[in-house]
Amino acid sequence: MITLYHNDMSVCAAKVRTALAEKELKWNGIHLNLRAGDAQKPEYIKLNPNAVVPTFVHDDKTIIESTVICEYIDDTWPEIPLKPLDSWGRAQMRLWTKQLDEGVHAAVGALSFCIAFRHQWLEKSGEDRARWLAGIPQADRRQRSQSILELGLASPYFEPAVRRYEKLFDDFEATLGHRPWLAGDMFSLADVGYAPYLARLRHLGLNILFDRHPLVLGWSQRVASRPSVQDGINRWFNPKYLSLFEEKRAEAKAAVDKILR
Repeated sequence: MITLYHNDMSVCAAKVRTALAEKELKWNGIHLNLRAGDAQKPEYIKLNPNAVVPTFVHDDKTIIESTVICEYIDDTWPEIPLKPLDSWGRAQMRLWTKQLDEGVHAAVGALSFCIAFRHQWLEKSGEDRARWLAGIPQADRRQRSQSILELGLASPYFEPAVRRYEKLFDDFEATLGHRPWLAGDMFSLADVGYAPYLARLRHLGLNILFDRHPLVLGWSQRVASRPSVQDGINRWFNPKYLSLFEEKRAEAKAAVDKILR
């Protein structure tokens, strides 16, 4: 019934896997190798014109955009709710997930590529890099990717991405002073949405954000301890990526600490 086109280290795919795990749903996975250009192949573009993961197929209905997919999952299988029961709580949840789609996700992409992923592409031929960039459908995303690929930590996209997370963590801290989860008293799609980003920031060496925000630290630990997060995120960590993160973490941490201090 359910087919998920995904990638092991994609934060957006991890959101959907976590929602599926919370619902205890079985699914068929088709894993895409993003570095091999699987998401840019014509047969996949027919499913997802944005050339990104995840893509969710249920009963021959295709859905893209991870935030939309997570809401579809909760609406279709409501027995274990992931949306607050009251309208105010649902509004709060959507305000948090809206931020992901309107800048937070792009910021973690910039950080991930500036710090680590660019090195994977630099090992490839110039022809392969040019083909990958040309296959990015959105002009702004293509321009951002080229800048990050060429300049790394010196890219003009790096510091604004760090600052965006500084602001986000300040907002997290203020909210968590009033309630245990982002949207209220229950674990919701808001917490599901941010779970893989919390893990990624740790991998990239942005520990200073957690150190400065004790309520966020406690919340992130509660999120990480959930079985659905273990199943949807942690068990998919790719050892090659973890080694790359570890190799680049010290340089990244120094750069981030310099910006925030």
